[in-house]
Amino acid sequence: MSQPNQHCIGIDVAKLSLDIAGTTEFSPFAASNDEDGFMAILKALKEWNISLILMEATGGLEASVACCLQAAGYEVVVINPRQARDFARSMGYLAKTDKLDAAMLAQLAQIIDRHPDRSRYIRALPDEARAVLTAMVVRRRQLNNMLVAERNRRYPSHPQSRKSIDNIINALESELEHISQEMKQHVKVFFMEQAELIGSVKGVGEVTVASLIAELPELGKLNRREISALTGVAPLNRDSGKMRGRRTTFGGRAGVRATLYMAALVATQFNPAIKMFYQRLLTVGKPKKLALVACMRKLITILNTMVRKGEKWDASFR
Repeated sequence: MSQPNQHCIGIDVAKLSLDIAGTTEFSPFAASNDEDGFMAILKALKEWNISLILMEATGGLEASVACCLQAAGYEVVVINPRQARDFARSMGYLAKTDKLDAAMLAQLAQIIDRHPDRSRYIRALPDEARAVLTAMVVRRRQLNNMLVAERNRRYPSHPQSRKSIDNIINALESELEHISQEMKQHVKVFFMEQAELIGSVKGVGEVTVASLIAELPELGKLNRREISALTGVAPLNRDSGKMRGRRTTFGGRAGVRATLYMAALVATQFNPAIKMFYQRLLTVGKPKKLALVACMRKLITILNTMVRKGEKWDASFR
């Protein structure tokens, strides 16, 4: 919770520039989105008692300034742009400029700073080794998507085009193998202990291990409800008045959720504990998709407990 005379800062991030605004007497200014600009921001912030800094996620353009500010000791929140726009609309802000966006983000930062669950919004940004692994995981996912697209494109295409498509497929397969090997080596060098814990579970392969380490650094640090919600597999209520809606799961980190889906799918075939749980749900009449999501939730909670306790998979886990 913020203390009196503390200020909240909003930063609107663009490719080449940063607009900085604050609450109360703080004078807004602009800086370049590079090292010189970061130093100018740090110099300006030293004169104030800063409680929280907030910015939108902008496809990675915000990463450098966020890491710089966090390294300097400031608490930084990187928020989903949709949440920021929803807040702006709710406040009646129809116009949109970089300066106005920065001021709006400063107001949102002030609200988050006073929120009882403030700590939930502040996430430690990845260190260099995790940032490199995240880049590899994302790039591998991109290559895999392109490979699937080219394979789907091949069969309905004209014979004249198939040689070109085959060349692209071969190049993508080669690059996919190359980055997979790099990713495997990187995990072995920097995250061997955690990788051995996660990889001891049947159904969890090297790609899943790398994805969870890179994109879910909170694994082992949260309770089972929090980790389920973070990955988008926690059932959410949809009730109003006398209406009792069906519980649904949505949200969470899309990349982690997709990886967890494939891991759970494999685990229902080869992991005895997950397979038994899955079959039990089907026996009582649960739909297959619902049972699979329940297996995803069970798998991530087991992994969370294993990492927290530093224990490998045990046959007694249920």
